Amino acid sequence: MPLLLLSQEDVERLLDPATMLDVLAQGFAALSDGQVAAPGRSGISTPDGFFGTMPGWLPGGPMGVKLVTAFHGNPAQGLPGHQALICLFDPENGSPLAVMDGTHITALRTAGGAALSAKLLARPDAHTLAIIGGGVQGVAHAHLMPLVRDVIDIRVWSRSPESAERVAAVAARAQVVESAEEAVRDADVVCLCTSAQEPPVRAEWIAPGAHVTSVGFHPPGGELDPALIARGRLFVETADAFLPPPVGCAELHGLDPAIGTELGEVILGRRPGRESPDDITIYKSMGHAMEDVVAAALVYQAALAEGAGTPFAMEHRA
Repeated sequence: MPLLLLSQEDVERLLDPATMLDVLAQGFAALSDGQVAAPGRSGISTPDGFFGTMPGWLPGGPMGVKLVTAFHGNPAQGLPGHQALICLFDPENGSPLAVMDGTHITALRTAGGAALSAKLLARPDAHTLAIIGGGVQGVAHAHLMPLVRDVIDIRVWSRSPESAERVAAVAARAQVVESAEEAVRDADVVCLCTSAQEPPVRAEWIAPGAHVTSVGFHPPGGELDPALIARGRLFVETADAFLPPPVGCAELHGLDPAIGTELGEVILGRRPGRESPDDITIYKSMGHAMEDVVAAALVYQAALAEGAGTPFAMEHRA
């Protein structure tokens, strides 16, 4: 079978968000059950950005690796802050199966993890959503959060009013507000989607019972207020989140990993999720290769079923 090349347009069309949320839940459970092979993210830093590699494999699916760059000055040049390729390989013989755009997958699977955390941890009556950040992740969260909670009030804030308007245009009932504090006061779900090195939202603004998600990655700083971590109950993808970057999160490095519960442990019923209506639950994402591989496998399966993509013949010699 020839190598399949899949463009961003292919990936956007083939990756179904609702199905992705289901396979992410299965992937998080497998991750906490020790079934996932995935060494920690490695990479190199340049004066302007970061280049990382993220390999992973879940038995029953293809092996994969994501090659990803994070250049926080890119949006000013009209480029995404994160750009990526994902390569899939046959686990039985090592043959390359596909090379696909990973930028859209990275955006959607990251917001998907946050949405899954809201499904598991936000109060059942959560109706008010605050999105902080006007970039790719703000847009992706605006798409996905309404899939898991019946939000009737969406408040968006960004340092750039224009980017906030782009996020608000994605979801019905969304409006741009004038400050981060106005957005998050009394919000049931708060999504931090920035590349900030300092927290744009202060812990005291968060109401009891709120669920907070944070997907920003900009070491050595970060968007999540340490005082909020101290107030709430923390949930992560894996305990590796407490390691130093680039494997873990700058905001969590140095803290006791025992304070964090893996999402997969909640899914498997091994540790509790929300325990009271007044709990502040916090999901801090570091990004994990499992998320990329399961999402890319969905795209690849859909491409084979539809005959999508561009075949690329590779010559094999013994």
